[in-house]
Amino acid sequence: MKEPIIVTVPMTMTEAEANEYGNVNYETAKEDKNYSGKWYFYECLYEITNNATFKMPMTGDDGKWKYGFIGLIILMNWQMIGYMMIIYIAGLQNVPTELIEAAKIDGANKWQTLKNVTIPMVMPSITICLFLTLSNSFKLFDQNLALTNGAPMHNTEMLALNIVNSFYGRVGFEGVGQAKAVMFFVIVACIALAQLYYTRNKEVEQ
Repeated sequence: MKEPIIVTVPMTMTEAEANEYGNVNYETAKEDKNYSGKWYFYECLYEITNNATFKMPMTGDDGKWKYGFIGLIILMNWQMIGYMMIIYIAGLQNVPTELIEAAKIDGANKWQTLKNVTIPMVMPSITICLFLTLSNSFKLFDQNLALTNGAPMHNTEMLALNIVNSFYGRVGFEGVGQAKAVMFFVIVACIALAQLYYTRNKEVEQ
C-alpha cells in the first residue's frame, strides 16, 4: 500500500468535528462501495490555530485504476477497427490470384502461401494501418479526457492529456507544457518515420 499524503490545511473546525474525521480505518473504508467517490481522512489532528492535519490515503493503490486502460484499449479498438478492416480488405482484393495459384502448384501449404505471398503483397496496407494506429494511439486525448480524465491521481493519464494539464493546469508551467509538446512531436515523428522506413522496405512490387 502506498504511503499516505500528509496535508495541513487552515480551516475553521471544532475539536468535535476533528475527532469525527479522525481515526478512520483505511481497510474498512476501502470496502465502502462508494469509496472511489469519497475522501477519507484519518489521524486528523486538531490544533488550536484552527489548522487541521490530515493523512490522506493514496487512491488507486488497489490496482483498480488499470481497468481505465482496458476501457481505453476497448474504445480505441472499437473506433479504429472498421477503418483498418476496409484498408486490409482492399489490399487483399488486390492480391493477384495467379500468384496464389502458382504457389499451390509449387506445393506451398496455406501457411507458406500466407507468409511468402499474401503478407508481402498486402504490405502497403499494413504500412498504412500501422502508421495510423501508432500515431492515433500516441495522440489519444479526447477519449482519455471523456473516459477517465486521468483519474485516479493521474494514473490513467496519457501523454497528450498530461501535456494539456501541464500547460493549463498550473500557473507558470506554460513553458513546461510547451517543452513537453515539442518533445512529444519529435518522439512521435521519429517512431512514425522509423516504422514507415521499416515496413516500406518489406513491400514488393506487383
